[in-house]
Amino acid sequence: MLLYIIAAIRGIVIFMGMAMFMLSYGLSCIFYKHTKQRALNLRTNYLKYVAIPVLNIKITKEGEPCNKTALYVANHRSFADPIVICKYLQAFVIAKAEVANYPIINKGAELTGVIWVDRNNKDSRSATREKLTETIDSGFNILVYPEGTVGIHKNTLPFRKGTFIEAAQNNIPVVPIAIEFRSNKDLWVREKFIPQYFHQFSKWKTEVKLKFGTPLSNPNGEELHQEAYDWINQELSEMQKNWSDSFS
Repeated sequence: MLLYIIAAIRGIVIFMGMAMFMLSYGLSCIFYKHTKQRALNLRTNYLKYVAIPVLNIKITKEGEPCNKTALYVANHRSFADPIVICKYLQAFVIAKAEVANYPIINKGAELTGVIWVDRNNKDSRSATREKLTETIDSGFNILVYPEGTVGIHKNTLPFRKGTFIEAAQNNIPVVPIAIEFRSNKDLWVREKFIPQYFHQFSKWKTEVKLKFGTPLSNPNGEELHQEAYDWINQELSEMQKNWSDSFS
């Protein structure tokens, strides 16, 4: 019961902090022009100084984002994935349209860089791929979860190939990211957001491993897709050894 109370307090602080960051940013726009870069900086600072400390997320990281604009692809375990990754990576995140229904979170996401996609709608997927190329051409990274949903098994779910084909056709480097959590409570197994939040954060700390790969480049989208898929699964296998409660 005590840990559920702690989770509730954490949630209140998280949402109040988000609201205060958004309000202060809005007021600052009276004096300074709103830009995509300023908004991304806002998100980085919020994650670094509020969300991650409050949720007590302990991160072991290897590698760094590359020094040029790229498409980043990661496996998907939890709604905490972008919290962890975007502490180190400034990128526009391609997210499921359903997340747009989460109050406060949706506004914070829209302000600081998100591209909504309805994965069941062909026109939405096509428009998202166009937006992906446009965003990278304008000098900003993109982060996408090519599984299309959350994977809770040892290996990733099959990757959707559209973003890889788009990257290959437009000569966009692809950087794979592997992320793994130590506890099986961190896997998204509840249908709704709030029950999952309490399931995940009603423990004292969250331990996660994160690794950035080196940029991949290939004019063949199918091969590019396979290279990223194989790299992430290999890294997950290494991360899980003698560490993960979920896949030991």
